[in-house]
Amino acid sequence: MDPSVCKVGDLDDVDPKLRCEIEQFYAKYKQDEGVPTEFGGGGLDYQAQYGASDEAFGLISVKARRHAANNPLAVFRDHFARWRPAAGLALAAIALAAFAGGAALGACPLCAGADADLGAGVNAAVSLGAKYVSNSYGGSESSSETTDDSEFYEHEGVAVTASAGDDGFGVSYPAASQFVTSVGGTSLTQASNARGWTESVWSTSSTEGTGSGCSADEAKPSWQTDTGCKMRTDNDVSAVADPNTGVAVFDTFDQDGFLEVGGTSVSSPIIASVFALAGTPASGTFPSSYIYMHTSDLFDVTTGSTSTCSPSYLCTAEVGYDGPTGWGTPDGTADFVS
Repeated sequence: MDPSVCKVGDLDDVDPKLRCEIEQFYAKYKQDEGVPTEFGGGGLDYQAQYGASDEAFGLISVKARRHAANNPLAVFRDHFARWRPAAGLALAAIALAAFAGGAALGACPLCAGADADLGAGVNAAVSLGAKYVSNSYGGSESSSETTDDSEFYEHEGVAVTASAGDDGFGVSYPAASQFVTSVGGTSLTQASNARGWTESVWSTSSTEGTGSGCSADEAKPSWQTDTGCKMRTDNDVSAVADPNTGVAVFDTFDQDGFLEVGGTSVSSPIIASVFALAGTPASGTFPSSYIYMHTSDLFDVTTGSTSTCSPSYLCTAEVGYDGPTGWGTPDGTADFVS
């Protein structure tokens, strides 16, 4: 791979450099993973859609079809260099679902501007037919976020996932939204047990690890029944996020090769991918509620913590539900259907 073949383009439409990078990633992924031709036979199809302000770069719909399947999956990323590794890992995660399960995938490169730009990207993805939307960004809660909920994140019949944050104990938005699936992070290591792996709460230090906690502004959804938080509790579910046990990403921008990355920017698109593999969400439902219907179909994470808090389950893993890992990590797709 030679990143020099990708030249910087204008920001008035789909960026040719970004298009080139995605095409390189697509080709490299198929080559390294031995993806059969029919899995990616649909090729790449682009469609631009602008966001709420002039700073919003737009949306690219990258479709990889397997047989007759055609379910767009969108992933959000920043156009600028500092988000490119996150974009690569998100594309890697959703490509797995696209090639293995027939879901399509997309990338939405938005500027790191106002929350409205990112929210507009969610709406743009859904308007283009996306049924699975992963959001690898977040910020502090505010009293206005419930307005943002109704304007940007309240999409019935669409699996909207959001990263819980990487700064340890505490709640971020939009993961705090009652209408999204809040995704925490774990450390995943090989083991000699029957599963072949063990998992614990991802916590590198008091300021680096999965976010979790009790929202100050969001009402508790009807499917959440934990009693230690009267408001919305984060998280619903989790997946690997520890950078030390993370995922491989092929970066065409400045690394020119594979690197290992992590954060809940990994776990959110992984969970979106599992939703995609499970099939189209039922109309009139919020897929985050599915997690609470089949909890025995997840790997329960019972060790690790990010802080000391009260009640302790908001920051410490335990049997059953807890804040850092929700109900656990995917064991197949049974927990991700209505």
